[in-house]
Amino acid sequence: MAYEPSEEIKALIGKQIVVDTDSSYIYVGTLERAGRDYLELSNVDVHDTGDCKSTKEHYTHESRKLGSRTNRNNTLVRIERIVSISKFDDVIVF
Repeated sequence: MAYEPSEEIKALIGKQIVVDTDSSYIYVGTLERAGRDYLELSNVDVHDTGDCKSTKEHYTHESRKLGSRTNRNNTLVRIERIVSISKFDDVIVF
């Protein structure tokens, strides 16, 4: 039997999203597919906040204000590491 993502996740397919993880990594990209174990993103900005002084929140706001910086064509994000998912357009710019 094929895996079927939830309606909430299906509604995000084709949209640019922000994926926050339980690590120092944050992802901004277009949701292509949702599998049982991974989300597949395209045109992805993979950012490790452990490499800088910026927080995930600050980086997300700056990305929304200035535009995301694609550094991967495709990336798989492990679902068990995800803390939150939001539409990039829902990030409030200060």
